[in-house]
Amino acid sequence: MPIKRAFHVLHEQGIPLAPLWDSDRQQFVGMLTPSDFISIIMEIGSQRALISEEELETHTIAAWKAEKYRLLDSAQRRVPFQYVGPDDTLKDAVKKLLHYHVTTVPVLYFAEGEGERPHILHLATLSSILSCLCRYFQHSLDLLPLLKHPVGSLPLGTWQNPSNGRLVVLGASMPFSTALRVLDQARVSSIPIVDENGSLIDVYAKSDITALAKDSIYAHVQLDQLSVEQALQLVHNGGLSGAAPVLRCQMCLRTDTLQHIMERLAMPGVRRVVCVEAGSKRVEGIITLSDVFKFLLF
Repeated sequence: MPIKRAFHVLHEQGIPLAPLWDSDRQQFVGMLTPSDFISIIMEIGSQRALISEEELETHTIAAWKAEKYRLLDSAQRRVPFQYVGPDDTLKDAVKKLLHYHVTTVPVLYFAEGEGERPHILHLATLSSILSCLCRYFQHSLDLLPLLKHPVGSLPLGTWQNPSNGRLVVLGASMPFSTALRVLDQARVSSIPIVDENGSLIDVYAKSDITALAKDSIYAHVQLDQLSVEQALQLVHNGGLSGAAPVLRCQMCLRTDTLQHIMERLAMPGVRRVVCVEAGSKRVEGIITLSDVFKFLLF
């Protein structure tokens, strides 16, 4: 399938990623993710200021993946396609998601009598696993003292503190191309967006990139001339998430408990919680699903 068509399909279906099926090998061979689209847009955009639909039409998913792996330097290694089976534990799935730094692993079932042809039962994510755990143990959470600790006192999350990793934030007026470079190079899934006072106004996530597929916007704008604020407006006007800002931009305080954060992250559509200063809403840190699971498991 051409990248252009895949780009539009994901946007129209309101999904951020999809498994890739190789009809010749009769196997699932990988995932098409927002990171792929970010890399493609940046690569084509670096060669010419405007991205044409024709350029995306000539790039098939297979050709892009092959080129992507060819360009990996010696310090990087190709991550094989990851999946779990229906009999694997939730802990197995979480460890695989964290170890390979992927957001989703398919749950594959191999039926007897059909050779090696797999069937997808589900796409497992940290969000769906946390939601399951919170539902299953909803009456036991109050019995766990650890969950009553304020998140500001626990070693999880990324904070405005050099000893614990510098938190990346961007102003709403910054060029959108800067946000794409940060998402591509800093290995983060989202960036808190602040106003001129450093107060949180929104979050731009990797999954928001498919909003550029609406009306083929990617073919009509120059990334350096599009601001982060304008890119966010595209998302709010019918981009992938379609979520209200309250769900896109969940906030907390350092004094909030770990249980409170986990319950927030278990909400549909919530992937991260931004910690802000009371009153000013200045960004102090960010806590993601990965942060919570790494803290609980390791």
